[in-house]
Amino acid sequence: QVQLVESGGGLVQAGGSLRLSCAASGRTFSSYTIGWFRQPPGKERDPVAHMSRSGGAPYYTNSVKGRFTISRDNANNTVYLLMNSLKPDDTAVYYCAAGLATYDYWGQGTQVTVSS
Repeated sequence: QVQLVESGGGLVQAGGSLRLSCAASGRTFSSYTIGWFRQPPGKERDPVAHMSRSGGAPYYTNSVKGRFTISRDNANNTVYLLMNSLKPDDTAVYYCAAGLATYDYWGQGTQVTVSS
């Protein structure tokens, strides 16, 4: 069992930056693929970025490429999402997730609001 707790969300002006953190419990965290998802108001939850357990080339959805960076610190069981050049369209609840073949574990989400 893995528990995930996100933090770092908040209110920021357009063009600003935030770094989200996702602290994971469990001794096998390094074995999991990890990802960040977001759910804008009234919309479905969509993937933002993910990184395999080997830490290879990460995936980013097109709308965040060049602005967001996903990283993981397996020694400290933590996943990060650095978000630069934020836009109002980035406003959403952000979730981290972890799993092997599928995302079996989810955090509770952290709100990110970008004002224009």
